[in-house]
Amino acid sequence: MLGQETGQADVPALPVKHRGLLMMAVMGASIIQFLDATIANVAIPHMQTSLGATSESVTWVLTSFIIASAVATPVTGWLSDRIGSRQLFLFAVSGFLVASALCGVAGSLTAMVLFRVFQGICAAFIGPVSQTIMLDINPPSRHAQAMAIWGMAVMLGPISGPMIGGWLTENYSWRWVFYINIPIGIPKQALLWFLLPSRPL
Repeated sequence: MLGQETGQADVPALPVKHRGLLMMAVMGASIIQFLDATIANVAIPHMQTSLGATSESVTWVLTSFIIASAVATPVTGWLSDRIGSRQLFLFAVSGFLVASALCGVAGSLTAMVLFRVFQGICAAFIGPVSQTIMLDINPPSRHAQAMAIWGMAVMLGPISGPMIGGWLTENYSWRWVFYINIPIGIPKQALLWFLLPSRPL
């Protein structure tokens, strides 16, 4: 009897038809968010020359992203409760891709810093909400596995960022450390739009 009750209770909070595909889309969005925390580091000297910045001021390209993420993260739960996790996640991923494109075309340090602030705010929402979605679409018996998969993105993104950023900068342009998010993110955003259901408020 206990086994039957456990089996009945072992259902996801947010049932979905294509869980594996949706998890792939969520993970893709998470990876580009964590990737951007470190990918721009190696491109800083090239940005300094291109944007006419000093060695001290150009570090704001990195600092602005970190500060914006730290400030925005605490309001994630409040926003998710107000507008729903689906809406917040779709907005955050879309905003992150738009900010990435804007960072790539930035012609001045001021513009770059402003775009990085916007990117950092969107990134702050992607991390916690992606974790919530992974738990919601998996039954309790698979929560540990889901979090292990999510943790891979947490480690993979920052670790691979400098390597990918260096390769893109040397072979193409420093602007591609931001452009790279777009071809990765757009297919994931399309999957999220079609597959991610709304959770009742």
